[in-house]
Amino acid sequence: MKLIDGKAVSEELKNSLKQDVLEYKKKTGRVPHLAAILVGDNPASKAYVGNKVRACEHVGFRSTLVKLEDTVSQEQLMDEIKKLNEDPDIDGFIVQLPLPKHIIENQVTLAIDPKKDVDGFHPVNFGRMAQGMPAFLPATPYGILLLLKRYNIETAGKHVVVVGRSNIVGTPISILLSRKSRSGDATVTLAHSRTRDLPNIVRQGDIVIAAIGIPGFITEDMIKQGAVVIDVGINRVEDEGSLSGSRLVGDVDFESVKGGCSYITPVPGGVGPMTVIGLLLNTFKSANKEIYS
Repeated sequence: MKLIDGKAVSEELKNSLKQDVLEYKKKTGRVPHLAAILVGDNPASKAYVGNKVRACEHVGFRSTLVKLEDTVSQEQLMDEIKKLNEDPDIDGFIVQLPLPKHIIENQVTLAIDPKKDVDGFHPVNFGRMAQGMPAFLPATPYGILLLLKRYNIETAGKHVVVVGRSNIVGTPISILLSRKSRSGDATVTLAHSRTRDLPNIVRQGDIVIAAIGIPGFITEDMIKQGAVVIDVGINRVEDEGSLSGSRLVGDVDFESVKGGCSYITPVPGGVGPMTVIGLLLNTFKSANKEIYS
């Protein structure tokens, strides 16, 4: 078994991007600018946004954080999105999820200018991605593709089983891996909680991508010998032996699965850091007008 070290790969890519940013600054006299809207005080959201701000600092981006109370109205949030859409100095921005229950998330997604949608959630970018056109890819699937490329994991002709069908991870990664491309050409099965005989379906996967949001859902008996296992899950569970009283685990039962697979991502330190890299690379592409010229 080989560990797929997302933290190490992300550091390599950030250092490479840092050099690209220096060249970009020499050429244009400016640096890429990423903004984030954070609604409320969700601890996980605050931590994620903090990681993104620190990553911007590392590679030389400008970053702007717009903090809003969790009582913000839909109209007020839309106004903030409009400001960022119209600000010529902002190359890309995100609205950190989840949002308060009174906010209609689809309206928020649709309000973001596709040319600044560096999270890759807007239907325009999603549709362009599905048709193999230039697009901002959703950050987590983008990060997964980068990991597969970095570890020279072949996807062509392989059977990939994706467990989880969210619009953020499961559905887009199933599309990307089935496309005719270097990190594609796979036969993809998109499974989920309603899939019949799910363990047997997962067991057929040469590559298994777990993104179902249930701690330890994928167990040893569901993984065939030599499979590649990509764990996207980030779940906090109680742990009396920890100083904080809890710990992070993935959707894969790591200890039972690791012995039989060829490659596996840990949690934390696997896919998570690569999501931030995907976001940074999308922002740099936006600054360079690579997607929408």
